[in-house]
Amino acid sequence: CSQEFSLTSVLGDQVLIRQWQIAGLPKDYFSVDNGVIVSNARRWALMIDPQGQASKWIKNMERKNKLIVIKYSDPGYLTYVQNAVQSGLPCLLENVGERLDPGLTSILLRQTFKQGGVDYIQIGENIIEYNS
Repeated sequence: CSQEFSLTSVLGDQVLIRQWQIAGLPKDYFSVDNGVIVSNARRWALMIDPQGQASKWIKNMERKNKLIVIKYSDPGYLTYVQNAVQSGLPCLLENVGERLDPGLTSILLRQTFKQGGVDYIQIGENIIEYNS
């Protein structure tokens, strides 16, 4: 057991972390540790980002993958989320309040199921193909 534990030294990849920093992740230990957690988590991340730093980082990292940015306040935002999941595109849901729409629970928990060898997920009242 070491006296100075560092999440970054245990789970981090220095080359990947440097790429994150080039894409806009702040260089402080707290931000880097959060990036390591996000990249190693089994669930999708829910980030509290009052300064917009995480949003900027994700937008830069996922730009080449055709990131879809959706505002929680947009009417029909859940339809945009469903389309992103179905097409396998990354999406960033911004400006989420303190309460989440229960329709998002299955996405945050990655509650997929197989039927006929195909992965599906229920978003809201719709069951759609889950394209990972």
